[in-house]
Amino acid sequence: MDNSDRLLNPHQIEDDYLEEKSLRPVYLSQFIGQTRITENLKVFIESAKIRKEALDHILLAGPPGLGKTTLAFIIARELGANIKATSAPVIDKAGDLASILTSLEQNDVLFIDEIHRLSPAIEEILYPAMEDKSIDILVGQGVGAKSIKIAIAPFTLIGATTRTGLLTAALRDRFGIPFRFDYYDNEELKIIAERSSGILGREITQDAALEIAKRSRKTPRIVNRLIKRVTDFSVVRKTEKIDLDITQYALEKLDIDEMGLDNMDRKILSIIIDKYNGGPVGLKTIAIAVGEETDTIEDYYEPFLVQTGFIQRTPRGRMATEFAYTHLGLKYLGNNVDTSLNLFSELGE
Repeated sequence: MDNSDRLLNPHQIEDDYLEEKSLRPVYLSQFIGQTRITENLKVFIESAKIRKEALDHILLAGPPGLGKTTLAFIIARELGANIKATSAPVIDKAGDLASILTSLEQNDVLFIDEIHRLSPAIEEILYPAMEDKSIDILVGQGVGAKSIKIAIAPFTLIGATTRTGLLTAALRDRFGIPFRFDYYDNEELKIIAERSSGILGREITQDAALEIAKRSRKTPRIVNRLIKRVTDFSVVRKTEKIDLDITQYALEKLDIDEMGLDNMDRKILSIIIDKYNGGPVGLKTIAIAVGEETDTIEDYYEPFLVQTGFIQRTPRGRMATEFAYTHLGLKYLGNNVDTSLNLFSELGE
């Protein structure tokens, strides 16, 4: 299972990027989808290069797997700048961030993944760095402590987040270029499937590429993962190319149904329906029942289930929709509560 919310050290982001580098675009012209974002970025990048200044700070928000990390590396390449990548959870000391910031060179790019997880103390260091190109370092302890201002090189901060609502207003407002990633449509994912298959040296039919697109949860990262696994089945079964038959066979073996739901998705829906009569049920309760982290369900599984109409979020908890019952082959008997009576919250769930 892919835990898209795992904690990364500063090197793991680049390692993960390089692991799939062959399938990832490296220029804006190769980036498929998110047209509004890429078209605007071309203008902003070109302007920064003409002015010979650092590009304004960028916030990339949206569900996991839509290309935020890829786009951060592309931006650095298009700028002709170096990029340093890290993740907010591993920056737990002010000195960690200070060390990174003071090592940046003129117009470098600093990429911070899951930036909403920065602690308030770390954020306080970022504010002057983003606005004034300086940082304040506290030297000493107690009454003898003093603050020293250190100048840093102009740089571009690119922050990525799956939880925009958890960003503090003070940090969010310091990003001059905020972008929100949308889920991909099947045609865009089909193009990505065809491109990735070609890079892997395996011919794929259009209907097979479309089948993979339909089962990829509207997410490019999953397209690339499925392409690799379907390719494995194709190689072992010695098919000349990836066609619809081998694709459907492989996806069935991977327990990915025609809507892109995997075992955990179906387990979540079954818990809500079978154990809690369709809901409402709190997120923490669901997490305990399926044996998964709350953050993983909320960041990775739930957005797709809500987007595709399997789950409804209410102030009293999560509820399975009629579509969920139908998909699982169950009879829908109607909601067991009046969701218009929003008298209670989930009490933190």
